Amino acid sequence: MNLWEAVILGILQGLGEFLPISSSAHLLIAPWLFGWHEGTPQEKLVFDVALHLGTTVAVVSYFRHDLWRLFRALFRPANPHPQDQRMAWMILLACIPGAAAGALFEDAIETSVRTRIALIAVLLIAMGIILYLADRFSRRERPLNSLRTVEGFLIGCAQALALIPGVSRSGATITAGLMLGLTREAAARFSFLLSAPITIGATLWTFRHLVKSPPAGEALLVMATGIVTSGAVGYLSIAFLLRYLRTHSVNLFMWYRLALGLLVLAIWWARGA
Repeated sequence: MNLWEAVILGILQGLGEFLPISSSAHLLIAPWLFGWHEGTPQEKLVFDVALHLGTTVAVVSYFRHDLWRLFRALFRPANPHPQDQRMAWMILLACIPGAAAGALFEDAIETSVRTRIALIAVLLIAMGIILYLADRFSRRERPLNSLRTVEGFLIGCAQALALIPGVSRSGATITAGLMLGLTREAAARFSFLLSAPITIGATLWTFRHLVKSPPAGEALLVMATGIVTSGAVGYLSIAFLLRYLRTHSVNLFMWYRLALGLLVLAIWWARGA
């Protein structure tokens, strides 16, 4: 992988991780579309860690004050802000389905879904429509602090679906939040707060493979490029989406997913399926 490819994939990761358009789908479609060589398993691992480390830094830095407040709330027996403590425990509980699904099904999905571009395109379209319907028919009136623990857990179950390329972690969690009546901004904010511990855990879990064989030379430069690009774009994506959803619907993302999915299906068909 050259540096330009690292920059492009870093941009796609930073956009797709937080906008409801599926980062995993974009990271699979781009090399397939342009005929890029994916590299050795070690090279792919290094870059995967780089991309996810970048977006982890983005979400932690953007929500650093909220996350620190919630973290401290966990360890205060007599907490003056019980709402923070309840939210902190809710987020940790909601991370369980995603962590369990990753441990149990990630390898199976890796072999059965990630090479099927047409299926990924269909999932892009289908999830875009579901996101639109959730936004169109939900009440969108509840603030974030009205979310009950069982509802937070249900949103965590939706997050587990993000293992499937084309679904989108933020798309699934925002959709679930909208279905529960949250405002668009509240659904997005909870989605981002929920992503912090799960992305930290996933990055650390993957990073362990690099301890025995750390990157060096050009691989280290590519890794650094991926971290910086995905982190910077991810930070801007969070800021954009939270502001955008205050006054806009999710229609933009539905139309984008529909257009991309149909384009990929057309190219897949033209190439002889």
